[in-house]
Order: sequence, then structure tokens, then C-alpha cells
Amino acid sequence: MAGALVLALSGPGFTLHWTHSVEKTEWVEEWQVRPHSLRLTQARIKGSGAGMEPGPDAVREGGWWVWSPQTEVPALHLAASGSTGAGWQLCDGATCHTLGAKAGGAITLAPCPS
Repeated sequence: MAGALVLALSGPGFTLHWTHSVEKTEWVEEWQVRPHSLRLTQARIKGSGAGMEPGPDAVREGGWWVWSPQTEVPALHLAASGSTGAGWQLCDGATCHTLGAKAGGAITLAPCPS
């Protein structure tokens, strides 16, 4: 596979951190890896704005809006625009990887076939 990067996670999930490119607001999502999908179990955002409204069950905790979307998708496709200045931080426990810090092709996150 040309240009492919494979990250092996040590646990059953990961956290995705980024700053919204327009609103410059921090966003954090907790994802669980399932055999054939990824499940979004929690989302946190420091504020709201254009296209960033907290979920209907969101509560305020320590300056963050927090909610549990329970959304399940076969894969995540992250547009690497280079506009956020930092890309995304994908963290698996204490280990973090920066993805999409520079403009480029879309980044796909998906479970590996067993």
C-alpha cells in the first residue's frame, strides 16, 4: 500500500484531540475499536460555534461540554487540510501520534481485519 501508515494500539480504544480550524476551539473524542467498526463513546468540546454544537445530552464539566454520542462507523476519514496548525493527536494511553499536521490526502482510521 503506497503511503500507508499502520498504528497498532495497545488497548481497545483511543482518544482523538484537535483544534477546530475556524473556531480555534479544543475538541476531544473517545473511540472504542470494535471488530468491524469504531464507536464514538464520548465527545468533549471547550465551547460551541459554527458546526460545533454540543450534543443534546451535553453537560458542563470543568469548562468542557461533555456528552456520549454512541455513534458507530466503519471508518473515520480525517481531512488533512493543514489549517489547524497541529493536526490531530491520536492517543493510546500515554503514547500519542500526530496525524495530518500538514496539508495532504485524507487520513482513514479503521480497525484492521482479523
